[in-house]
Amino acid sequence: MADEGNVISDINLGNADDNAPAAGIISQYVKDLSVENPNAPQSFSWQNQPQVDIQFNIGARPIDGEVHEVELKITVAAKADEGTAYVVDLAYCGLVGMRNLDEPSMHAFLYAEAPRILFPFARRVVADAVRDAGYPPLMLEPIDFNGLYFQQLAARQQAEAEGMGEPVGHA
Repeated sequence: MADEGNVISDINLGNADDNAPAAGIISQYVKDLSVENPNAPQSFSWQNQPQVDIQFNIGARPIDGEVHEVELKITVAAKADEGTAYVVDLAYCGLVGMRNLDEPSMHAFLYAEAPRILFPFARRVVADAVRDAGYPPLMLEPIDFNGLYFQQLAARQQAEAEGMGEPVGHA
């Protein structure tokens, strides 16, 4: 079995200085893909355009030292008055190598930059899955992962600030 601790040292993250901050995608892969087409072939002749609901979730977990797995979870459900046309569940992952980064920079890379890098590939998998189910390919709109990250970070900081207010009656 290969020593996973050496995975990050086997790639060049673009820095000649071993003490310089570095981050990059080591590999990417489909971890889980499910396509449901429950009403085929009748759904191909439905006259109503289905409503498409798209949900995203980002997760990250440490693998070994400098290596983390980032998971971009995408769920697409297309439903019409007649029923469900299709459902696609995708867990698209990337192994991320990071070295010499502070905690805020690591968190930002894991939850903003890495999903931004992975998304075009996940988008293609979803489009192909929908096409292979017999429907026109679904081209997901680009997502501003950095903007969403900073928006959620600001909301969390505001919630923490409101929750840390002094109790009534204390000076």
